[in-house]
Amino acid sequence: MKRKSNKQRNSARNRKKTKAAGNVDTPSISPEISRRDALTKIRNWGLLGVLTAGGGWYLADEVLATMAEQDLSRVGNGKPTVVQIHDPQCSQCRALQSETRRALENIDDDTLQYVVANIRTAEGHAFASANRVGHVTLLLFDGNGKRKNVLTGPRHSSAIEAAFRSHLGRYGKKS
Repeated sequence: MKRKSNKQRNSARNRKKTKAAGNVDTPSISPEISRRDALTKIRNWGLLGVLTAGGGWYLADEVLATMAEQDLSRVGNGKPTVVQIHDPQCSQCRALQSETRRALENIDDDTLQYVVANIRTAEGHAFASANRVGHVTLLLFDGNGKRKNVLTGPRHSSAIEAAFRSHLGRYGKKS
């Protein structure tokens, strides 16, 4: 029968322990930052700054576009106008808004303007009441601000685009 040796084997793990125990003077964490670490931090902070600036610009642009889109004083300014009577909490209104924006992508911005009357605001509610319509509705006005057509209910973008083109043919600026 063989006898087990009580002597510890000098494995790689044990060698590391003995080396670390022998170098007591050297601290385990160096207070100096290497050039690579500094460049990495500069890159990361730079990327964060660029992303933050880009996000801020995007949000500011969206807020300004939304404010311009909800300016009901633009009705009757000489351009034919589409006004959507909109409730932001209504799924049908959001779907109609999406389809309307899709239809407007194919129409020149200079010929037809799009305005949203949010019925959750006092101004939007008053506008809808004055025109005697509910939400999920598109109102088409001529350049003088006179209502010419009413489209109610959800519609596909192709039908909306056809209605817009017909409206522009009748009430748009003649070249």
